[in-house]
Amino acid sequence: MAADKPPAAGSREGSLDAPFRHPIAWQDPDFYDLASVEKELERVFDICHGCRRCFNLCDSFPRLFDMVDEGPTGEVDGIPKEDYAKVTEACTLCDMCFMTKCPYVPPHEWNVDFPHLMLRHRAAMRKAEGGEFVREQLGRTDRNGRLAKPVAGLANWLSDVDNKPARAAIEKATGIDREAILPKFHRKTAEDRLKKPPAPDPAGPAFGKRKVALYATCFADYNTPDVAVAAVSVLARQGVESRFAYPACCGMPQLEAGDIAAVAKRAGEVTAELLPLVEQGYDIVALTASCGLMLKFEWPLILPRNEAVKRIAAATRDISEYVVELSRDHGLAPGLQSLPATVTLHHACHARAQNMGAKSAQMLRLIPDATIELIERCSGHGGTFGVMKETRPAAVKVGKPTARQIAKKEGDVLCSDCPLACKHLGQLVSAELPEGKAAPRQASPIEIFARAYGL
Repeated sequence: MAADKPPAAGSREGSLDAPFRHPIAWQDPDFYDLASVEKELERVFDICHGCRRCFNLCDSFPRLFDMVDEGPTGEVDGIPKEDYAKVTEACTLCDMCFMTKCPYVPPHEWNVDFPHLMLRHRAAMRKAEGGEFVREQLGRTDRNGRLAKPVAGLANWLSDVDNKPARAAIEKATGIDREAILPKFHRKTAEDRLKKPPAPDPAGPAFGKRKVALYATCFADYNTPDVAVAAVSVLARQGVESRFAYPACCGMPQLEAGDIAAVAKRAGEVTAELLPLVEQGYDIVALTASCGLMLKFEWPLILPRNEAVKRIAAATRDISEYVVELSRDHGLAPGLQSLPATVTLHHACHARAQNMGAKSAQMLRLIPDATIELIERCSGHGGTFGVMKETRPAAVKVGKPTARQIAKKEGDVLCSDCPLACKHLGQLVSAELPEGKAAPRQASPIEIFARAYGL
């Protein structure tokens, strides 16, 4: 979607004009003016109240509509301005209202971009009142990963949901819900394990034609290094030269917290390290859907005049997207074997928001005789939203219908483009299954693909 196209005059609902998003005006002082933000919230909430197509997407819309219906006027003007924050709190920035439901997105003259308005409200509230300490500390993923690395065993023991005394103490001290499954850490990160990545197979169909800088993301580096190893192994089998390239986190946690200046700073720093690789002919491949979304779409909207950021965006692919592209352009290396398992694939919101199609499903269907059941519904997780005691009930509420769909599929393996969504849904699915029935094991799509190669 273009970020700089002007609105078309007289655009209307049902128009065939392609939607687009405006650059985020985070450097304009009016962006943070609460009176101005509340005026825009009232305008957009009134449009949403008159439409209500998004009632079943996330908890923001039921909260808004309930406040309208239970208010003294039955209209948006009956909602106290201080209650607007309840709607903003429930938004996980999944973008699904913008991408799949709202008929009033630009170039429509009503110019509705609900997720980015929620982001603006968060940014204004943060500037006025300061950030939420625990959430912002959780968002410092690189620091947390480095600190946990030498004591990974202890950190994992303390954070295990079965360690009830420790989790109760953590909940009391930090507000992190004792029932939420937290990511595990590793003494050997992806960077450690890929100091010498496997050499590209000279017999691979893409040998000498492609090379990849693997933007492993903070989650794959510190929490799921097997995913990074699987990705590099698959690429090597295709003949693709790979190198580890993870300068720093993409800034998604800071975006969710409304700290847009921090995201811009991070985008500049990461771009400065990745751009020389792009100039040397490397493609950038991201291993987590949220991070791919940041590099491709959010960074260019935050820094719309930064040509280097635009080049990184154009060079970035999701790992599944890249494997499908290799298959299309060069063919795949032989050796894929059918798997004795059915796979239920959750198409994560941040993968859907990349507007590239269900690439993980397309990739997994390249496996002979693969049985892939696709679920396109929000997990409800949304970063820290799914782990904090204050917001986890809403995350569970949104995720339960998705978990029920997954449970009905009775698949052997559950995977998602988003590893946090996979963990969250896996926990919810367990509660939906009959007693004694084992929950599906969890894996990333690229891990499943690697196993089909016997890697």
